[in-house]
Amino acid sequence: MTAVEEKPARLIGGPGMLLVWFYGVMVVGAVSRSAYQISTEFDRAPLAYSLSALAGLVYGFITYTLVRGGETARRAALVCCAAELAGVLIVGTWTLVEPSAFPDATVWSKYGMGYVFIPVLLPLSAMYWLRKAQARRGV
Repeated sequence: MTAVEEKPARLIGGPGMLLVWFYGVMVVGAVSRSAYQISTEFDRAPLAYSLSALAGLVYGFITYTLVRGGETARRAALVCCAAELAGVLIVGTWTLVEPSAFPDATVWSKYGMGYVFIPVLLPLSAMYWLRKAQARRGV
């Protein structure tokens, strides 16, 4: 790092650390669950297991951007959180309207009920935090 380059502004100070912790837990939960299900019983519910793997990847990317910091990372995290929320709402509604489409649950099934609704609350909390981080820096 040269004298001209600045270290990216941290996004994880204070309550942001709690977001990183929750996202980290969700990465482990979603990735490990989907990896096991995909490797052992993929034929049973390929859509559900693939969506859980996708959720794990999204959680991982958001965790990385929160830790990375900086304005570009903040924007990327904000877009990913919005996409995550859309996924939770679409899949959650789909699992309620057409339960037969999902022979097994995904991380986002019934709005994340199997994960104590953390999948629907987490992106809302993160988007609020990321907006506040923008306002604090006056960007």
